[in-house]
Amino acid sequence: MGCGMGKSELRLKKCDRVTISVPAATAIRAALLIQRWYRQYVARLEVRRRCTWNIFQSIEYAGEQDQIKLYNFFGFLMHHFTPASSERNLISHIFRENEICHHAEWERYFCCESVEVPDSYDGPHLTFPMTFCGVSKLVEAFKHKQLLHARYVLQLLGETWRLLRILTNINHVSTCHTKEITICGDLHGHLEDLLLIFYKNGLPSSEKPYVFNGDFVDRGKNSLEILLILFGFLLVYPNDVHLNRGNHEDHIVNMRYGFTKEVLGKYRVHGKKILKLLQKIFSWLPLATVIDHKVLVVHGGISDTTDLDMIARVDRHKYVSALRPPKTTHHAVNGGKTMNSNDSEASGPVEARRRVCSLSHHRSPPPQWHNLPRRSLHNLPMSSQLSWSVEEELKKRRRLAGLDQSYGELQRSDPDPECGATAETDEQEWKQIVDVLWSDPMPQNGCVPNEVRGGGCYWGPDVTEEVLGRHNLQLLIRSHECKQDGYEFCHNRKVLTIFSASNYYEVGSNRGAYIRMGPDLVPHFVQYQASRACRELTLRQSVGWTERSALRALREQLFVHKSDLISGFQEFDPNNTGMISLRHWASATESVLKLGLPWRVLRPQLVSSTQYSMVDYQQWIRELSITEPKLEISDTSILETMYKNHSNLETIFRIIDTDHSGSISFEEFHQTWKLLSSHLKTEISSEAIADLAQSIDFNKDGSIDINEFMEAFRLVDLSSHT
Repeated sequence: MGCGMGKSELRLKKCDRVTISVPAATAIRAALLIQRWYRQYVARLEVRRRCTWNIFQSIEYAGEQDQIKLYNFFGFLMHHFTPASSERNLISHIFRENEICHHAEWERYFCCESVEVPDSYDGPHLTFPMTFCGVSKLVEAFKHKQLLHARYVLQLLGETWRLLRILTNINHVSTCHTKEITICGDLHGHLEDLLLIFYKNGLPSSEKPYVFNGDFVDRGKNSLEILLILFGFLLVYPNDVHLNRGNHEDHIVNMRYGFTKEVLGKYRVHGKKILKLLQKIFSWLPLATVIDHKVLVVHGGISDTTDLDMIARVDRHKYVSALRPPKTTHHAVNGGKTMNSNDSEASGPVEARRRVCSLSHHRSPPPQWHNLPRRSLHNLPMSSQLSWSVEEELKKRRRLAGLDQSYGELQRSDPDPECGATAETDEQEWKQIVDVLWSDPMPQNGCVPNEVRGGGCYWGPDVTEEVLGRHNLQLLIRSHECKQDGYEFCHNRKVLTIFSASNYYEVGSNRGAYIRMGPDLVPHFVQYQASRACRELTLRQSVGWTERSALRALREQLFVHKSDLISGFQEFDPNNTGMISLRHWASATESVLKLGLPWRVLRPQLVSSTQYSMVDYQQWIRELSITEPKLEISDTSILETMYKNHSNLETIFRIIDTDHSGSISFEEFHQTWKLLSSHLKTEISSEAIADLAQSIDFNKDGSIDINEFMEAFRLVDLSSHT
């Protein structure tokens, strides 16, 4: 008897094979459909993520641009008004050279013997010279949110200043077979990122060298703690810890982006002195680091005129603020000194965003500037004083200076033949510093003014090839730009951006990263998220979280420009129907905000409903979900001016508050608004300003407190509370 199958069994087996093969084919088709759907899903999330990123970055760069425009305006006032002018007096202290110039006098200024540490102080006690044990205790104390006593802060800053003075402009470091070097980008006050780097990578030591590439301060809440930790390790390991200066290591920038406020909040008694010392220390930070003579590390980047030999020779401490051009001496009749001026507007856009001319790329000033008659408002007859306004004075100064309608738009002219070689050298040195601190790479060849930030330049792959080749380098590592993955290559992988502050714009907005590099000079990346909550989010949740935050910030921008938006929309609505097309809506919105955003892509998130591709713009303005404080003032136009220029006003407030007391008088408040209205070329009546001051002075003590000032104009996004 055989063991073969019967016919019925054979048919059953064949049938089984058929029934098995049909589900397999269906499963493959289903898998392909799921894969296609998932790719589309991820692609849509990526589009949303990139739009969100563009919103954050555009608003950030617009703020930097506003800061430079405001500072250029102050420079214009300093150039054209005499010291007797009250307007000039209000801002002169930010342009003044350090009152204490000699090192011996600075030694006394750093002295803190009179600052006593009370018995009740339970924070870390530091001893000097600094030891690894001491700085480790400092790290642990800051991890537990303890505050270092002012005496130790002053001592630590003094020791740091003495060390920085003997360092060169360009640090030269080398790797070896037994160790790697770690390179960190911007930290921006994010202490949790620094602590996470130390946890993952180890504390700095002679076996674990570090390069920290600038922008230690501003934006975050713990900038001072980061500085003190880095300075502590620098003192212990001066040959293995290297600090480059960033564009935010600048007291003018700090007034806008939070570091000034942070220090004064933590050290009310000694905060002003600490800020003064840090202003000096920032000017002594090295400008670059070169690894194994092959890798250049700078904060911002390069330009087509970058010369490392010149950078190595610069007296870097002269440039306390990189925003301030060097003084040039002209052989004028009065023999006075004047400051070179910068353009604040320029044509020839790189991309569709708000523009000002780059800080270090400008045309030469008219030769007649140094001979301009200077006039104080106080020298006018009393009857003229009462009717004379800052704006009228500025208009006259512009005409005399050869300026057109904007205070910074200089007419083209030949350079002043009387400017000496020294002035030209100072200008070249200053440009070198601005370019390495402020510049960004671009994909196109060439080198053009960085008109998005307002400082430095955009440089292309050809410039990278030329500069690296000229100095026999193979890689440029820079920071300065937040990247979603924490790092990014460009220019044929010869330029590498590293950014170490995770969750920079919002929780989940980006990863942080640092580089480990061995003797082969091949960069290895370590990415991280400092926020535990963010690590637990799905991709969709993370994108949704950051998108809501970005749209909230964008709606605020739209709200504060609502009058300008309505005027822009009405140009496309001659019959006053209240309806415009989506194309016209996007065009008018961009023309007002100038943020270079894909408005038609963002339309579903910003406009709740459309009909036949038309937008009811009047209804849309009402639906922005922003409410404003109810201040009882007669001139409501001043509120919109305030909302538009919130950061500018806070910056002016802090400049005028010279004693850092946190409050200014009604008269100083009046001068604050006059300065702003002159900067904006708008007229705001004295009565309206006085009315506003009375409304803001909630406790009726006759002065404006910074907290009252900021709270009075706090916008509330109702959509975030629903």
